Amino acid sequence: MNDRMPALYLGHGAPPLLDDTLWSGQLAAWAADLPRPKAVLIVSAHWESAPVSLSASGVPLVYDFGGFDPKYSQMTYETPDASALARRVAAMMPRHDPVHQHTSRGLDHGAWVPLRIMYPGADVPVLQMSLPTHDPQKLMALGARLRPLRDEGVLIIGSGFLTHGLRFLEEFRIDAAAPGWSSDFDAWAGEALARGDVDELASYREHAPGMRYAHPTVEHYTPLFVTLGAATTPDEPGLQVIDGFWMGLSKRSLQVA
Repeated sequence: MNDRMPALYLGHGAPPLLDDTLWSGQLAAWAADLPRPKAVLIVSAHWESAPVSLSASGVPLVYDFGGFDPKYSQMTYETPDASALARRVAAMMPRHDPVHQHTSRGLDHGAWVPLRIMYPGADVPVLQMSLPTHDPQKLMALGARLRPLRDEGVLIIGSGFLTHGLRFLEEFRIDAAAPGWSSDFDAWAGEALARGDVDELASYREHAPGMRYAHPTVEHYTPLFVTLGAATTPDEPGLQVIDGFWMGLSKRSLQVA
């Protein structure tokens, strides 16, 4: 039996994603179509830390948001112990760049919100890894280093948002029309992904339309390069499983083999 898992880049959404029947249904259906993972390793936009750092098991979630219904800050997602995966990941890192194992940091909303939809039984061990840099080549190299985990049944996920210019939104309805900067960036990225054009995607600062507004900071875009690095052949076009917009932001998501 082949346990090889794909690698994903997905938009994680804010906590209200949990009440959006369309997008949550898309995520749930996507997860149901995947092989059952033995564990999940997820890199979230909401934990930028160098050197590479790993979350702890059996500790509370990180409620790194505000302004939403208080119910979201009372939610839990208690997954099985992932310390064995943490040790495995630590052993895969270069000796000159050891990882930092946190003892008290749990999963942030970039991890637990989508995973609560994808694996609602909370029965899959989950390890979160920090985003240590925004350099596409370094993140690709990190993804490549993690690639063998896929043969061990580990689902690798880069969790971000393909456009994330929250400060430039004028409407906050889930079905709000996408601003031009969001739709233009989404179209550019979608076309580059369809070609497997990693160089174009990595040149986003110079080439991406609407970049200033789509990503005033880039932490929601750059987890994509961990995913691409973990691909067997990074320049082979992946499967764009989800597209469209949420509050005008692109929820385009990718699966690579």
